[in-house]
Amino acid sequence: MKRNSLLFCQLFFLVFYSLKYTKSQAQTIGGGEVHGNFQVDAQYYNPDSAIGAKPIPEKVLMNSFTNIIYTNGGFSAGVRFESYLNTMLGFDPRYVGNGVPFRYASFNKDNFSITVGSYYEQFGSGLIFRSYEERGLGYDNAMDGLRVKYTLIKGVHLKGLIGKQRYYFTHGPGIVRGFDGEVAINELSEKLNEKKTKVFVGGSFVSKYQVDQDPIFVLPENVGAWASRIKINHGGWSLYGEYANKINDPSSVNNYIYKKGLAAYVNTSYSQKGLGINLSGKIIDNMNFRSDRTAQNNDLLINYLPALTRQHAYNLASTIYPYATQPNGEMAYQGDITYTLKKDSKLGGKYGTTVLLNYSSANGLSTTPENSGLGYKANYGKLGKVYFKDFNIEIQKKINKSLKVNLFYANFVYNKDVAQGKVGEGMVYANIEVLEFTYKFNDIHALRMELQGLQTKQDHGDWATVVAEYTVSPKWFFSAVNQYNYGNSVKANRLFYPIGQIGFIKNSTRVTIGYGRQRAGIFCIGGICRVVPASNGATISISSSF
Repeated sequence: MKRNSLLFCQLFFLVFYSLKYTKSQAQTIGGGEVHGNFQVDAQYYNPDSAIGAKPIPEKVLMNSFTNIIYTNGGFSAGVRFESYLNTMLGFDPRYVGNGVPFRYASFNKDNFSITVGSYYEQFGSGLIFRSYEERGLGYDNAMDGLRVKYTLIKGVHLKGLIGKQRYYFTHGPGIVRGFDGEVAINELSEKLNEKKTKVFVGGSFVSKYQVDQDPIFVLPENVGAWASRIKINHGGWSLYGEYANKINDPSSVNNYIYKKGLAAYVNTSYSQKGLGINLSGKIIDNMNFRSDRTAQNNDLLINYLPALTRQHAYNLASTIYPYATQPNGEMAYQGDITYTLKKDSKLGGKYGTTVLLNYSSANGLSTTPENSGLGYKANYGKLGKVYFKDFNIEIQKKINKSLKVNLFYANFVYNKDVAQGKVGEGMVYANIEVLEFTYKFNDIHALRMELQGLQTKQDHGDWATVVAEYTVSPKWFFSAVNQYNYGNSVKANRLFYPIGQIGFIKNSTRVTIGYGRQRAGIFCIGGICRVVPASNGATISISSSF
């Protein structure tokens, strides 16, 4: 173990000094420019039976990637090399070995653009198509094929694409085809362009093809989905609405029913100096849409169904009870208000005070079973069982030139059986409180601390978390986090989870090294989640760009 730890430290310092003189600027080659970035994440694992961290045969696991991009006028080309030796815990083990899963060439001239190879794209809000990467989740459904964009006239934008989706180091079996058009109404004439009200309308169509080889079911080989959308802006007001429909698409996720899919999403917001209001709502009904009907979890998703929940920054609020969108059926809404009390007022104080109020709720659909192969009939006028509720309030206040304070409170109602796929866990009711303060000693030294608490009578009981971050200079920082499950009903499981970290930043290069315990949990971004198993050991992360 000591030998492996020594090798790990040697790797850290070798890479650290090799990056010391890296310059964050593109290199000029043949009249064009080459630029890119890379990142290496690795962890040395210790077995820890107390937290359920199992021995890792390799001892050290690593995820890394490098992007290299060449641009010259309207031409660009790039490749991404990825290496998983072997895949770090919490990421799908099918990411293994080395490869170049992303490579492309693109040409742009006048109103025309064509891309061959790999690309990311989105139609509208993504209800029927979104191809993107979220590296922190190990999520990447990049398209590989052909994409064309064309501006027909001013204000009229068209997109067309065809390809297969990335499936780790290969591709899924289905072919995805799509078309999207958007019209900026005000850009069609000078008179309309002078109007304060701006209107955008758009429509999309996406289809997938997958051969039917099922010995039991007669399955549609071509599945189509369409969507229409509208966006209206007027002064501080904004309104966005999108409606999508999908033909019958039997799959392993919906238990091979032949019901059509439906999605509706609406968002309205208003903002002025010191005030912001946002309201959102959605209906999701049988909208699991994948290029492989047998795929599970986050594999080969064609569309994106946003989660109408706040993306919390605090550890206990974001990782203990996160919520993921339920594609088979969900009705959800969210509202938040941000209000800044004026400076030099009684409540605002010398520097003003900002108050953030947020509420979100997600319920299942109210359904009636049907025996005709459609599975069920949905009643959109009635809510089904509770999946998730989150009420939270945050107060941000600057006390003086040196001290800033944040107060945060949240109340969660969490259906663990639905959100985490458990059986018999039931509902969890939790309260979370956070006190955060940042004290700036001078232009170089600053201390930030968080005191967090979570109380619940269900699940694993009460938690406490302390976070401390000390910035020594623009280059160096130190942090320490300690979680304690002090309310666990099993005394042997009332454990501490300490983690310490040191970081160095120079130009575009960032290096962090840490050591500690990571509790098991779930990590989510935008309604997409991955399971994070318990671990114990040293970590290193190096990133840079050029």
